[in-house]
Amino acid sequence: MEHSALVGPDVHKAAISVAVAQGTRGDEVPHRRSVPNRPDQIRKLVEKLAAGGARRHFFF
Repeated sequence: MEHSALVGPDVHKAAISVAVAQGTRGDEVPHRRSVPNRPDQIRKLVEKLAAGGARRHFFF
């Protein structure tokens, strides 16, 4: 069975905060992270989120 996670970014001029929800609806959202709003930092964040093999669904 393939695992998936929902990724919800909160985009601002200086930073992007990201919440990652895994599991079922209504579960707590334990993974939260904030990075500077710069292409190199966003790339690193996406690479970290992609590690582990789970499918990620981004909602903007």
